[in-house]
Amino acid sequence: MTERHPTPGKEEIALLEPFDRLSLSQIQVVSTPAQAAAALQAMADAAVLGFDTESKPTFAKNEASEGPHIVQLSALDKAWIFQLEDAECRRVVGLLLSSPTIIKAGFGLGDDQRRIIRKLGTDLQGVLDLNVVFRERGYRKDMGVRGAVAVMFNKRFLKSKKAATSNWANERLTEAQIIYAANDAYGALRVFKALGLG
Repeated sequence: MTERHPTPGKEEIALLEPFDRLSLSQIQVVSTPAQAAAALQAMADAAVLGFDTESKPTFAKNEASEGPHIVQLSALDKAWIFQLEDAECRRVVGLLLSSPTIIKAGFGLGDDQRRIIRKLGTDLQGVLDLNVVFRERGYRKDMGVRGAVAVMFNKRFLKSKKAATSNWANERLTEAQIIYAANDAYGALRVFKALGLG
């Protein structure tokens, strides 16, 4: 039986110093074919990227999500937020997510993967759910980026509840949405590195 490690609760995390995040100037929103081509070139040789998705929330009882509406990928100094309205943006995201040579690390990716396969018609490869790594190391079932940052860095990962439940299908994302989305992927990458995985 693996030893269970305690994970800090919300109250403990609230007392920690904030975790350094990517700023707006380090984030590229990708919504055109030209931007998608530049993003692909920038990430083509990456060994590992932080990864997450966001979908417009559904509120009606039987309403099915048409997400993801954006896919976020992050390096250590820059993040890209792909809006999936444009066909070329979807194609480029599909190429990156199906590349077996690039590890895409994130949290709680089961749902994300199913939605991406449905939306992009692509087979995901090289995707690593960090929750699985934490479970193997004796932590509780689902860590999430906030808990993982607290454990690995003793820092508080800032997350806006308002941004989390906002409309990710909007043509123009707000600054709060851009910061939130990019840093979910960035935080996952930092945790991946801190775990000594690469």
